[in-house]
Amino acid sequence: MSRWQPDAKGRLAKAALELYCERGYEQTTVAEIAGRAGLTERTFFRHYADKREVLFDGTAALQELFTSAVAAAPEEAAPIEAVAAGLEAVCASFAGRTEFARRRHFVIAATAELRERELIKLATLASALAGTLRQRGVPEPAAGLTAEAGVAVFRIGFERWVAPGEDRELAQVVRECLAGLRTAVGAA
Repeated sequence: MSRWQPDAKGRLAKAALELYCERGYEQTTVAEIAGRAGLTERTFFRHYADKREVLFDGTAALQELFTSAVAAAPEEAAPIEAVAAGLEAVCASFAGRTEFARRRHFVIAATAELRERELIKLATLASALAGTLRQRGVPEPAAGLTAEAGVAVFRIGFERWVAPGEDRELAQVVRECLAGLRTAVGAA
């Protein structure tokens, strides 16, 4: 091993994503990730429970950002407007991260195990958002429906944003998706 270098966790995440893109998730080992990062497997496991978690490390922070923004929305805001405030906050956190997001999405889309983990993450996010809406006084089923709709808007907007050829900011794509939802619901 070479001389100590800072940001072991960041180096591990970068090495993992590079290897997943080059070789595929299933063909990449923790030892290879650690080696590429110039670290040991033991160091890897100090930062991540397994190689899958490298791709989902920011889940808790994303959920906290989303729910905090919904909770902080003006008291008089309609449930969908509170969720829109959460969407704006989340989108801002992705500024300048398009290439990383595209590569991560590519790896997840190519592996059934990772797609399942992504769906679990989104379901957990919807549940947390519904809880936040209930704390704001939104009754069921409106809280659950609004939370699920907000997560669907985020998911679809994100998928459109990482698609080849898309060059707009995530916030713009998500706003467009939210407008589409409002139109669809209004037309019903």
